[in-house]
Amino acid sequence: MRNILLVAIIAAGTLAAEHVPVIDASTPEGQALQKIGQEPDDAKKTPLLEDFVKGYPASASIGWVYEQLQPAYVKAGKFDEALGLGDKLLTMDADDTEAALQNLKAAEGKKDAALVLKWSDRTDHNAKKVLAQPQPTGEDELDAWKKRQDYAKQVDQYTEYTLYSAAVQATDPKQKLQLVSALRTRNAQSQYLPQMAQQEFLAYRQSGDNAKAVALAEGILATDQTNEDMLLVVTDSYMQKKSNPDKVLSYSAKMVEVMSAKPKPEGVGDADWEKRKNLIVGLGHQWSGKTYMDQNKFPQADRELRLALPLISGDNNLKGETTFLLGLANYKMKKVPEAIRFNQMCAATRSPYQAQAEKNIKAMQSGK
Repeated sequence: MRNILLVAIIAAGTLAAEHVPVIDASTPEGQALQKIGQEPDDAKKTPLLEDFVKGYPASASIGWVYEQLQPAYVKAGKFDEALGLGDKLLTMDADDTEAALQNLKAAEGKKDAALVLKWSDRTDHNAKKVLAQPQPTGEDELDAWKKRQDYAKQVDQYTEYTLYSAAVQATDPKQKLQLVSALRTRNAQSQYLPQMAQQEFLAYRQSGDNAKAVALAEGILATDQTNEDMLLVVTDSYMQKKSNPDKVLSYSAKMVEVMSAKPKPEGVGDADWEKRKNLIVGLGHQWSGKTYMDQNKFPQADRELRLALPLISGDNNLKGETTFLLGLANYKMKKVPEAIRFNQMCAATRSPYQAQAEKNIKAMQSGK
């Protein structure tokens, strides 16, 4: 006499396909399934599942066995084996969200960004199919539907996290940008996008796409002006284009404010931090001074350039330009002794301004 047991495997917290094992305890196959079901130790259950796959590859219950074995392989770090089973399950049912999710976890385990991108997309696609299922009219089905909906939402959000996590770990800037782009396409309001802003910005810089780095930074600076790197890049872009002088002045002042108050980050040496801090504050003052010079506001330019000078003196080109502009500003204000002094400092500094400073000194000393 055959004893047939139907075991449903869709439980709260999974979105697996309905692979149901049919257990006939009078047959060796049924006995093997029964033994699997009765084994409480996962470590001992996995070999039983593997033996079943080898012994009964064409079994009607093979899908159920794959479903038990795939997460066990993920947990054990056998990621390629898990991916192989996931592919088989998705061949049986293309909408199997749980199989796609386990493949995504395997891709994460392999630290393979391309696979994470692939399986994040597939898992998201399948989860959204579940979310699109209409609410049932029968009360007896409503609770199960709500649980599937809640779990699908969690899975969908998890697919966003996997893109974010892979992007954080990616060392190739182009790959990092691909992952961030996929995340933005998936959900432009994702909670993880603001957390990736700095890395996305740096990835654009590293890949040589300065235009996109500037565009990204401009968008962020519209509401958050606390990132000195973005302030630097955007302000420098304006300076080179000789545009947006009001923003140059505003962002330059913000650079000074941010760096003056910013504590030294962990892991950065005192000397390195002091050098970086002085350079950024010095550039903030120097860029303000240059902008005031373009506006013929010489007293304001003189003030900012004087503040910049001791901070940027370690760079001959910056020192040469700053002292040259100070000489010009003071000459325009009819402070000739000061103008000569700054030109002498410029003439003593190897820079593109050195030769002109020497000519200026002679002209001012001769009264011309």
